[in-house]
Amino acid sequence: MSDSLEAAIATFKPVLPMAVAYSGGADSTALLLACAQKWPGQISAIHVHHGLQAAADDFVAQCESFCAQIAVPLQVLHVDARHASGESPEAAARAARYDAFKALAGDNIAYEAIKSIAIGQHADDQVETLLLALSRGAGLPGLSAMPAQWVRDGITYYRPLLGVRAADIRSWLATQTQFGQLRGLKGAPFIEDPTNQDEQFTRNRIRARLMPALDAAFPQFRETFTRSAAHAAQAQELLEEVAEQDLKQIGQPPNIQKMQLLSRARQVNALRFWLKSSYKVSPSTAQMDELLRQIEACTTRGQHIRIKVGAGFVERDGAHIDWLG
Repeated sequence: MSDSLEAAIATFKPVLPMAVAYSGGADSTALLLACAQKWPGQISAIHVHHGLQAAADDFVAQCESFCAQIAVPLQVLHVDARHASGESPEAAARAARYDAFKALAGDNIAYEAIKSIAIGQHADDQVETLLLALSRGAGLPGLSAMPAQWVRDGITYYRPLLGVRAADIRSWLATQTQFGQLRGLKGAPFIEDPTNQDEQFTRNRIRARLMPALDAAFPQFRETFTRSAAHAAQAQELLEEVAEQDLKQIGQPPNIQKMQLLSRARQVNALRFWLKSSYKVSPSTAQMDELLRQIEACTTRGQHIRIKVGAGFVERDGAHIDWLG
């Protein structure tokens, strides 16, 4: 059974004052409005202008209008979300948003009191994220999908609507009749992003084709898929604890001889955790396989280790390996 939006907000206990990441779409509009109603005077909105669509300026205008109607301060952040060659557009836009949020919370005097940020992703988004991870052959971090709460750059982030269906969010918006008529529809106004219908993007194909089929075959799939993601997250947490213990033994940067004493699975686990936590890079399966092969073969001082990972290389440095960007 999915949560109602009212039930999700009733149990939501964020650190205040809080900002809502507000795109103008249905999900963030509902989250912003519900939070502003529950915590008047303690909620602000952040709209990120990615500069990727011709209609982006129109989105800003509607966000400004709606925030004025509900008396919520709005900050518009302009970012460069263009992606580099080989980088996914979604990942580039996400990184740009987080950089903008960090800068806002840390440097903007008018908004320095912001302690947390809420994001309007919901149960359908969670399932889409899990299916995307499966389609890419992801490991446990990917299969864990999206956490409901986490801390990044000193900011606490929340996703309070992860248990709420997209359809239920739109139904709730339709009940907000205090805004009068908009394009013949009653309820709170929101933006329909035209790119959400473009099936050249994998997530949109999942939304348009797979989600209706899953609804027909397994009506409770949102709840069961979310439960599986939670199991994966729990298992990943355990693996990270094991990696921390192993890194205490092999050192950071890792000692090659001590690394060779670990099982292959623990080498993979420790190396992935070390590279991610220390350098924010993640080797592919092929890169990790080659790195393990070179570590295993490294029995003399003259043997080299050099594997490209991310924008740098894992290289041998005497008795250790390290990542050089």
